[in-house]
Amino acid sequence: MLDRQMNVLQIAAGRMDVGQLRDLYARGERDFRGANLQGANLSGLLLDEVDLSGANLQDANLSRTSLYRADLSHVDLGGANLRDANLEHANLSAASLHRSHLDRANLCHANLMGADLRAATLRNAQIIGANLGDAANLWGAVLPDGTTYTASA
Repeated sequence: MLDRQMNVLQIAAGRMDVGQLRDLYARGERDFRGANLQGANLSGLLLDEVDLSGANLQDANLSRTSLYRADLSHVDLGGANLRDANLEHANLSAASLHRSHLDRANLCHANLMGADLRAATLRNAQIIGANLGDAANLWGAVLPDGTTYTASA
C-alpha cells in the first residue's frame, strides 16, 4: 500500500519515465493523472484503460500504442505522434491535439468534444461513431479523406 501511495505521489509530482510507467502498468496501476511524459517514446505500448487525464504528452511518440478506453481528457498531445494508435472509446474531451499526427489511428467511438485538432493530420483515420461535436476545433486539420478543414470552427 505504501508503494502505491509513493507511486501516486511521484506521478503527481511529474517525475515519471517510460520504464516506470511500463512497470507500474504491468503491476495493474492505471492512474497516471497529471504525469509529465513530454517527448517520451511510448511507441507500441499497451496502455488500455489508463487514466492520463491532465498529463503532458506533448511531442510524445505514441505510434502503434493501444489506448483503448483510456481517459485522455485535458491532455496536452500537441505535436504528438499517434499514427496507427488505437484510441477506440478513448475520452479525448478538451484535449490539445494541435499539430498531432493521427494518421491511420482508430478513433471509433472516441469522445473528442472540445478537443483542439488545429493543424492535426487524420489521414485514413477511422472516426466511425466518434463524437467531434460542435466544440471541436478542426481549423487546418487534414481530414481522413485528405482534405483540409477550412470552415470556421
